[in-house]
Amino acid sequence: MKLYGIPNCDTVKKARTWLTSHAIKYEFHDYKKLGVDADLLKKWMQQQGWERIINRQGQTWRKLNDAEKAAVNDIDSAIQLATEKPSVIKRPAFEHRGQLILGFDPTEYETTFLGK
Repeated sequence: MKLYGIPNCDTVKKARTWLTSHAIKYEFHDYKKLGVDADLLKKWMQQQGWERIINRQGQTWRKLNDAEKAAVNDIDSAIQLATEKPSVIKRPAFEHRGQLILGFDPTEYETTFLGK
């Protein structure tokens, strides 16, 4: 399993701690160092909508000017923004058994990873 995010994000830290404490192995993909693949983003956005993938409550989004925000209005423009500024992607993100899981929710993790 691969966990996508940035290492200094508090939510990513919580997810990594939870996975480690439950002995769940994962590979960490650091958006800041490794970037993010446009094809992967397109797949995610087709599954869940670009609006769910782009974190419009985060600091990166809030720092955009109004014109930059207005320019993000479809999958293509969302992919462009996310590849240029990967911190705008909601995190953490997992691909688990073909399903995209976003954010940190211990209850969802228990169901998904532990079958509870």
